Amino acid sequence: MRFRPAGLVLLLALAAAAPVAAQRAPVLRQVKVPHPYYYREMLIPQVTSGPGAATWSPDGRELIYSMQGSLWRQRVGSTEARQLTAGPGYDAQPDWSPDGRRVVYASYRNDAVELRMLDLGSNTEEALVADGAVNIEPRWSPDGGRVAFTSSAYEGRWHVFTVEATPGGAAPVRVTEDRESGLPRYYYHRVDQFLSPTWSPDGRELILISNRGRVWGSGGFWRVPARPGGAGREIHYEETTWRASPDWSRDGRRVVYASYQGRQWHQLWLMTADGGDPLQLTYGEHDATAPRWSPAGDRIAYVSNAGGNTSLWVIDVPGGARHRIDPARREYLRPMGRLDIRVLDPTGRPLPARVSVRDEGDRAYAPDDAWRHADDGFDRAERRFEYGYFHTAGAARLAVPAGTVRIEISRGPEWRAQTHTVAVDSGQARSLRVTLRRLADLPAEGWYGGDLHVHMNYGGAYRNDPTRLAFQARAEDLHLVENLIVNKEGRVPDVEYFRADPDPASRAGTLILHGQEYHTSFWGHIGLLGLREHLVLPGYTAYTNTAMATLQPTNSGVIDIARAQGAVAGYVHPYDSYPDPADSGRALTHALPVDVALGKVDYYEALGFVDDPMATARVWYQLLNCGFRLPAGAGTDAMANFASLRGPVGMNRVYVRSGAPLGHRRWLAALKAGRSFATNGPLLELTADGLGPGAEIALPEGGGKVTARVRLRSNVPLDHLELIRNGEVVHSVPLTGDRTAADVTVDLPVDRSGWMLLRARSDRAIYPVLDLFPYGTTSPIYLTVGGRPARSPADAAYFMSWLDRTRAAVEAHPDWNSDAERRDVLEMLAKARAEFARRGGER
Repeated sequence: MRFRPAGLVLLLALAAAAPVAAQRAPVLRQVKVPHPYYYREMLIPQVTSGPGAATWSPDGRELIYSMQGSLWRQRVGSTEARQLTAGPGYDAQPDWSPDGRRVVYASYRNDAVELRMLDLGSNTEEALVADGAVNIEPRWSPDGGRVAFTSSAYEGRWHVFTVEATPGGAAPVRVTEDRESGLPRYYYHRVDQFLSPTWSPDGRELILISNRGRVWGSGGFWRVPARPGGAGREIHYEETTWRASPDWSRDGRRVVYASYQGRQWHQLWLMTADGGDPLQLTYGEHDATAPRWSPAGDRIAYVSNAGGNTSLWVIDVPGGARHRIDPARREYLRPMGRLDIRVLDPTGRPLPARVSVRDEGDRAYAPDDAWRHADDGFDRAERRFEYGYFHTAGAARLAVPAGTVRIEISRGPEWRAQTHTVAVDSGQARSLRVTLRRLADLPAEGWYGGDLHVHMNYGGAYRNDPTRLAFQARAEDLHLVENLIVNKEGRVPDVEYFRADPDPASRAGTLILHGQEYHTSFWGHIGLLGLREHLVLPGYTAYTNTAMATLQPTNSGVIDIARAQGAVAGYVHPYDSYPDPADSGRALTHALPVDVALGKVDYYEALGFVDDPMATARVWYQLLNCGFRLPAGAGTDAMANFASLRGPVGMNRVYVRSGAPLGHRRWLAALKAGRSFATNGPLLELTADGLGPGAEIALPEGGGKVTARVRLRSNVPLDHLELIRNGEVVHSVPLTGDRTAADVTVDLPVDRSGWMLLRARSDRAIYPVLDLFPYGTTSPIYLTVGGRPARSPADAAYFMSWLDRTRAAVEAHPDWNSDAERRDVLEMLAKARAEFARRGGER
């Protein structure tokens, strides 16, 4: 999803402005492979309200499965489920021992994922592997003597290990070879990875997933000896995405696995143990994953998200009859009570909202029918686990452990968040009635908030649709969602939802739109909003080892295709660190300066999925200093069907003053005009001489002064409220009291052409803002002195150096369809460089 410009460093001049006290860090940071938001959701087990991975009893009569962070046991055909574990962590991925006495499972606790053993007779458990790594996917050997599993224990990369099935026994043994691939992998580590082992019936071999010799995808199917140093062989290849989870039947002849095989959703497929030609077993526009053979080989248990949430099913093989494992009646391990929550607006009507409920041990809870989400980062000094939450339409009922629970309720930046503590007695029901009150009513002032970068479905645990996406938006008080249809390597989730007008799930005040994110591993990712006719396909360029390995079309060419359909185009999620053209160690090919110089860019994600918003800001400021006019946009890059979510939809949003009523085309036009501010929390107002963002103020020769009106409203305390002019802080507004509000007037001298904007930020992460830190920025107000445009020779020289580096990378690129393609790209770069040279030479 994100483009990370190679060889970039953060300049020391910027370091003083960066937030130094922030302690927010990613979940399971001991894994050291790229793009964690993929494996975090698709490989590492997630806490969902519905059932997850299951395992059969040796007699084939029962299943043990994960649900709500615990293990549950249920007889096939019964509706009664008995809880086997209840913390202190989150438990998942059980595997039943061949003798029926024990269960091995993955347990997220102590800031790691351990393998633990549960004795089903005594109901006692102990650690099998607790080495501080992420240890997942445990599988018993057929003789019950060993457990194979996937682990990050070696160098933070995914390898398959085996361990003797005796707690405190011999150390785990790495079975797979650590091997540098030499391949130009963009989404995956250059060192090969290995995961998802399943045993042969004789215990001598494993089938596992590995990307050895492959550029794209999490890997193909390899058959390897179950010992170190053995030579393996690839028996079948297709472009898997972390979720294949093969399972070898006990007759040794068949393997079931999950595959999207040319489609958009995973289904169950069968192949022989030597590969052969796979055949499809299940069908549907939803995911069927985590398959497990019954001991007799006549049934397969699997997880489905056909209903949106997860559910557990058993299918007969052959025959195809399906049976749902429905945990309608639940026997809890510990004393429980009931919590009823009602969220209301000031008139007493139900109000959609985000709710977080956690117990004294920091474990999160949610209604049985809710989608549970968990933040993808947190401050270890504040809590033991990441923030867990769910969305409600205004009423929620959930089971919670007896004791004290903490409830946090929020609804986007325009509503005041609340926190409550409730004591719940065993077997009793407690009610909490909460009335949320507004901090601001921006639609009443003509401002509507939109998230320009959402992916409704992207390989997550749940199956989302426009109606559910609209519900998520309302719970976050978000007025407009741009669902950007995009490829995940070979597949394109949500491709069937594309349409030019608002989705029928839209309502007054909540618009759901379907745009596109165009992917390229070379030029950077762009958002295309308001396409009137069709998606731009293929949806990517410069994918090595594919028919789209060429650098054509460039982002400029794609934008031209999109604009011919009336679309608005912008650059998304720049930059994780400040681009340094002097670093010759890696390529620098991000095409933002190219397309800005050529007049192609309508907006810029000034707030988005990046590691350093201040680096993002600095590049933006330098483009503005060269006289380009570039409005602020914002996008969360939320994968809205993920359980482990990088913020809900609307976490990063842009408010646009388009006027009432809310309309998509009018809103996009106002965005292009720069009447906007981007925020994850602070609500900002800026005018200069009565004019707002996007406006131009003309001053006479010699300059003069402008009178700036600054207003701030915020749910959380802020540390800095700053007026920025031509990239420099020219006035810091003092914040007093609880540091959540300001309303001041400032006179600023202006002696040269340029721009000004208002910026707010905190020095650390603060709930309920689920981001690196609270941050907001307006779009610029443009200042013209004596009719001369803004110019900056130093900044123009910076971008010319950038483009020189880009040209060198283009000249070295080996994959072109024709010499004409290469010449066209070099001519485009020359035009962009000439524009910066022109702007750098004018005073």
